[in-house]
Amino acid sequence: MADSKSEQKRIDSAVKRVRTAAKSRAKNRAVMSKINTARRPVIEAKPADAAAAAKALANYASTLDKAVKQGVIKRNTANRRKSRAAKRLAAATAAK
Repeated sequence: MADSKSEQKRIDSAVKRVRTAAKSRAKNRAVMSKINTARRPVIEAKPADAAAAAKALANYASTLDKAVKQGVIKRNTANRRKSRAAKRLAAATAAK
């Protein structure tokens, strides 16, 4: 009997899961990158430019909603992130 991994039986379903996982990982990484890119302008928003900050927040919320639709993040996670971003933006504009 051989204990070597190279002599193990190849399981087709496992091979397919590896392929599927790689595709999912690539898609999820791309979507998370978009989320982080949309988040940056919201965090770095200047209190003086409220219009640009509001536009950045709307873009961030839209990006989060699209990620939920694609199944990358959960709905409550998206809602929590939108809420925190809006709070942060409100505090920044109120403090000017």
